[in-house]
Amino acid sequence: MDQKICLKEKIGYSFGDFASSMFWKIFSMFLMIFYTDVVELSPASVGTMLLLTRLWDGLNDPIMGIVADRTSTSKGKFRPYLLWVAIPFGIIGVLTFSTPEFGPSGKLIYAYVTYTLMMMVYTAINVPYSSLMGVMTDNSDERTSLASFRFIGAYSGGIFMTASIPYLLDFFREIGSSEAGSYQYSVAIYAVVAAFFFIMTYLWTKERVKPLEVKNSIWKDVKDLGKNAQWFIMLGAGIAVLIFNSLRDGSIMYYFKYFIKDQTVPLLGEMKWDKLAGAYMTIWLVTNMIGVLLAKPVSARIGKKKTFIGAMVLASFFSIALYWLQPGQIGLIFLLNIFIGVTAGIVLPLIWSMYADIADYSEWKTGRRATGLVFSSSSMSQKMGWTLGGAVTGWLLAAYGFEANAEQSFESLKGIRLMISIYPAIGAALSALFLLLYKLSDKYMKQVISELAEKRR
Repeated sequence: MDQKICLKEKIGYSFGDFASSMFWKIFSMFLMIFYTDVVELSPASVGTMLLLTRLWDGLNDPIMGIVADRTSTSKGKFRPYLLWVAIPFGIIGVLTFSTPEFGPSGKLIYAYVTYTLMMMVYTAINVPYSSLMGVMTDNSDERTSLASFRFIGAYSGGIFMTASIPYLLDFFREIGSSEAGSYQYSVAIYAVVAAFFFIMTYLWTKERVKPLEVKNSIWKDVKDLGKNAQWFIMLGAGIAVLIFNSLRDGSIMYYFKYFIKDQTVPLLGEMKWDKLAGAYMTIWLVTNMIGVLLAKPVSARIGKKKTFIGAMVLASFFSIALYWLQPGQIGLIFLLNIFIGVTAGIVLPLIWSMYADIADYSEWKTGRRATGLVFSSSSMSQKMGWTLGGAVTGWLLAAYGFEANAEQSFESLKGIRLMISIYPAIGAALSALFLLLYKLSDKYMKQVISELAEKRR
């Protein structure tokens, strides 16, 4: 299908990731420190909680993909979920950052319940949202363009959150809110914005691709996926990329609060650690977005596979270099953040574009299409990478002797430094190794798309 997607629809599609990314970044950057320093749960118990709840949540992704594939409404398979789940998504997000007056055990149980519900509604809206790209167009270049718009939306949402949340938290503190209340009220604002943008995505997008009319059984869909080696490769690469990102995201607040601390910055003067952390996170996301913009022209020149591998190798190298920097070298710390951000941003639209290619490859090979199931695996890789990264963050903090709201020992500071540098570098290197096995080149996919188009006609 040669039909081009108009700019308005691409922007509408990007709104969905603007909405979810605000919460994704709140969870990945602030949830751990909220649980340890505000709710006062132990880092080890939080790490275990994140592991158990996200393992359960990871099982929901393929289930949601199967359900979405079998949804049939006048508005399409995937779009309606954006409307149905938008408001529950916001409400449960606020509850997750609420702290009822329970004892330590009650607070931990409350965290288990609310975080599990949050991940379930996140799955219910994001698996259909991710799958939507696969049925908006079957043109590979347009999919890469859509994926780029998607991640521009994602990073814009993340930037909006990281740039504003230190000031929102300060505002609510200044008017008399507790630390816990400041988080709750701030998240409530993001919840309203997220629900609005999810509904806008529903209104501005359209499903076009009609798969071959074959009655699929769930067992056959799962069996086809199990035989698809390219899916397993991308699943492994996606998990490794998310380990890289989640370890960095989860350690930034600790890195600045306990290692960097307040600093005097040239031209800006004295800056508190939380404002430095907010600036670091914002620059990280801005440079990620630059990487997203580079993904299409670079991959068009040298191919998706080579672009992915090269970007992850560079991200690993720059992350290792970060370990050796000291608090007074704030300029170099931010400079390396720029390099890491650009290289890390390049791979994200490529992952989603490759999953769309894998869905086409599966339909070409088997005669059956399971877009939702294939794309649910991308969400599953996010959750699994995030699961492992989040759990390891909590366990590492405990292993290195972290004490919340206290002066840290040499060992605990070393652990925090490793969590933002060496350990993420290992994840980036692993993702590059997985991609060495990937065989769906751009040239190969052109042949697949051409033959699929003939079959559909």
